[in-house]
Amino acid sequence: MHPRLDLQKASPAAFKAVYALELFVQNSGLSRSEIHLIKLRASIINGCAYCVDMHVKESRHDGLSEQWINLMSVWRESPIYTPRERALLGWVDAVTNIAGTGAPDAEFQALREHFSEAEISNITVAIGTINVWNRLAVGFRSQHPIDQPSIAA
Repeated sequence: MHPRLDLQKASPAAFKAVYALELFVQNSGLSRSEIHLIKLRASIINGCAYCVDMHVKESRHDGLSEQWINLMSVWRESPIYTPRERALLGWVDAVTNIAGTGAPDAEFQALREHFSEAEISNITVAIGTINVWNRLAVGFRSQHPIDQPSIAA
Protein backbone atom coordinates (compact mmCIF):
# COMPACT_ATOMS: atom_id res chain seq x y z
CA MET A 1 0.00 0.00 0.00
CA HIS A 2 1.40 3.37 -1.00
CA PRO A 3 0.21 6.86 -0.05
CA ARG A 4 -1.78 8.45 -2.87
CA LEU A 5 -1.50 12.11 -1.93
CA ASP A 6 -1.07 14.51 0.96
CA LEU A 7 -4.24 16.58 1.40
CA GLN A 8 -2.45 19.35 3.25
CA LYS A 9 -0.11 19.86 0.27
CA ALA A 10 -2.60 19.09 -2.51
CA SER A 11 -5.40 21.34 -1.21
CA PRO A 12 -4.46 23.51 1.76
CA ALA A 13 -7.93 25.11 1.75
CA ALA A 14 -9.66 21.72 2.06
CA PHE A 15 -7.31 20.70 4.86
CA LYS A 16 -7.94 24.01 6.64
CA ALA A 17 -11.72 23.47 6.44
CA VAL A 18 -11.55 19.98 7.94
CA TYR A 19 -9.07 21.16 10.56
CA ALA A 20 -11.50 23.94 11.55
CA LEU A 21 -14.07 21.22 12.31
CA GLU A 22 -11.44 19.42 14.36
CA LEU A 23 -10.74 22.56 16.39
CA PHE A 24 -14.46 22.92 17.05
CA VAL A 25 -14.62 19.34 18.35
CA GLN A 26 -11.58 19.85 20.59
CA ASN A 27 -13.18 22.95 22.12
CA SER A 28 -16.80 21.71 22.17
CA GLY A 29 -16.90 20.87 25.86
CA LEU A 30 -16.85 17.09 25.31
CA SER A 31 -14.47 15.32 27.68
CA ARG A 32 -11.18 13.95 26.41
CA SER A 33 -12.38 10.39 27.04
CA GLU A 34 -15.60 11.03 25.09
CA ILE A 35 -13.62 12.43 22.16
CA HIS A 36 -11.25 9.45 22.28
CA LEU A 37 -14.20 7.06 22.39
CA ILE A 38 -15.80 8.70 19.34
CA LYS A 39 -12.60 8.85 17.32
CA LEU A 40 -11.34 5.38 18.15
CA ARG A 41 -14.66 3.60 17.64
CA ALA A 42 -15.44 5.30 14.31
CA SER A 43 -11.89 4.67 13.09
CA ILE A 44 -12.21 0.97 13.97
CA ILE A 45 -15.52 0.73 12.10
CA ASN A 46 -14.04 2.51 9.07
CA GLY A 47 -10.90 0.36 9.02
CA CYS A 48 -8.62 3.39 9.23
CA ALA A 49 -5.25 2.09 10.46
CA TYR A 50 -3.73 5.59 10.46
CA CYS A 51 -6.44 6.95 12.77
CA VAL A 52 -6.70 3.84 14.97
CA ASP A 53 -2.95 4.03 15.61
CA MET A 54 -3.15 7.75 16.42
CA HIS A 55 -6.21 7.51 18.68
CA VAL A 56 -4.95 4.48 20.59
CA LYS A 57 -1.73 6.37 21.35
CA GLU A 58 -3.62 9.54 22.32
CA SER A 59 -5.98 7.53 24.56
CA ARG A 60 -3.01 5.94 26.34
CA HIS A 61 -1.32 9.30 26.70
CA ASP A 62 -4.45 10.71 28.36
CA GLY A 63 -4.50 7.84 30.86
CA LEU A 64 -7.23 5.59 29.50
CA SER A 65 -6.67 1.95 30.40
CA GLU A 66 -5.37 -0.66 28.02
CA GLN A 67 -8.50 -2.70 28.65
CA TRP A 68 -10.78 0.26 27.84
CA ILE A 69 -8.85 0.80 24.60
CA ASN A 70 -8.48 -2.87 23.63
CA LEU A 71 -12.13 -3.80 24.08
CA MET A 72 -13.49 -0.91 22.01
CA SER A 73 -13.98 -3.14 18.96
CA VAL A 74 -16.20 -5.50 20.99
CA TRP A 75 -17.80 -2.96 23.33
CA ARG A 76 -21.24 -4.60 23.33
CA GLU A 77 -19.70 -7.71 24.90
CA SER A 78 -17.81 -5.92 27.69
CA PRO A 79 -19.12 -4.48 30.96
CA ILE A 80 -16.14 -2.10 31.22
CA TYR A 81 -18.01 0.78 29.58
CA THR A 82 -20.37 2.91 31.66
CA PRO A 83 -24.02 3.35 30.62
CA ARG A 84 -23.12 6.84 29.37
CA GLU A 85 -20.21 5.46 27.30
CA ARG A 86 -22.42 2.65 25.96
CA ALA A 87 -25.03 5.17 24.81
CA LEU A 88 -22.29 7.16 23.11
CA LEU A 89 -20.80 4.06 21.48
CA GLY A 90 -24.23 3.06 20.18
CA TRP A 91 -24.66 6.49 18.60
CA VAL A 92 -21.16 6.39 17.07
CA ASP A 93 -21.99 3.02 15.52
CA ALA A 94 -25.38 4.22 14.26
CA VAL A 95 -24.12 7.47 12.72
CA THR A 96 -20.92 6.00 11.28
CA ASN A 97 -22.93 3.17 9.67
CA ILE A 98 -25.86 5.47 8.80
CA ALA A 99 -26.57 3.93 5.40
CA GLY A 100 -27.36 0.64 7.10
CA THR A 101 -28.81 1.87 10.39
CA GLY A 102 -30.77 5.00 9.52
CA ALA A 103 -29.77 6.31 12.98
CA PRO A 104 -32.48 4.41 14.89
CA ASP A 105 -34.70 6.04 17.48
CA ALA A 106 -33.58 3.55 20.14
CA GLU A 107 -29.94 4.66 19.86
CA PHE A 108 -30.96 8.32 19.93
CA GLN A 109 -33.17 7.83 22.98
CA ALA A 110 -30.35 6.06 24.81
CA LEU A 111 -28.12 9.04 24.07
CA ARG A 112 -30.77 11.51 25.33
CA GLU A 113 -30.76 9.79 28.72
CA HIS A 114 -27.17 10.91 29.28
CA PHE A 115 -26.56 14.02 27.18
CA SER A 116 -28.18 17.42 26.57
CA GLU A 117 -29.30 18.52 23.12
CA ALA A 118 -26.21 20.74 22.83
CA GLU A 119 -23.97 17.81 23.77
CA ILE A 120 -25.76 15.53 21.30
CA SER A 121 -25.22 18.12 18.58
CA ASN A 122 -21.51 18.38 19.42
CA ILE A 123 -21.18 14.60 19.63
CA THR A 124 -22.75 14.18 16.20
CA VAL A 125 -20.46 16.83 14.71
CA ALA A 126 -17.51 15.01 16.30
CA ILE A 127 -18.67 11.73 14.73
CA GLY A 128 -19.02 13.42 11.35
CA THR A 129 -15.58 14.98 11.69
CA ILE A 130 -13.75 11.74 12.44
CA ASN A 131 -15.62 10.09 9.59
CA VAL A 132 -14.28 12.81 7.26
CA TRP A 133 -10.74 12.24 8.55
CA ASN A 134 -11.15 8.46 8.15
CA ARG A 135 -12.35 8.80 4.57
CA LEU A 136 -9.45 11.07 3.71
CA ALA A 137 -6.87 8.81 5.37
CA VAL A 138 -8.24 5.59 3.86
CA GLY A 139 -8.96 7.15 0.47
CA PHE A 140 -5.51 8.69 0.20
CA ARG A 141 -3.81 5.67 1.84
CA SER A 142 -2.22 7.65 4.66
CA GLN A 143 0.43 5.58 6.39
CA HIS A 144 0.71 5.43 10.14
CA PRO A 145 4.20 5.60 11.60
CA ILE A 146 5.91 2.32 12.42
CA ASP A 147 7.04 2.16 16.04
CA GLN A 148 10.29 0.58 17.10
CA PRO A 149 9.60 -3.12 17.57
CA SER A 150 9.74 -4.53 21.07
CA ILE A 151 12.22 -7.29 21.71
CA ALA A 152 10.77 -10.22 23.62
CA ALA A 153 12.68 -11.28 26.68
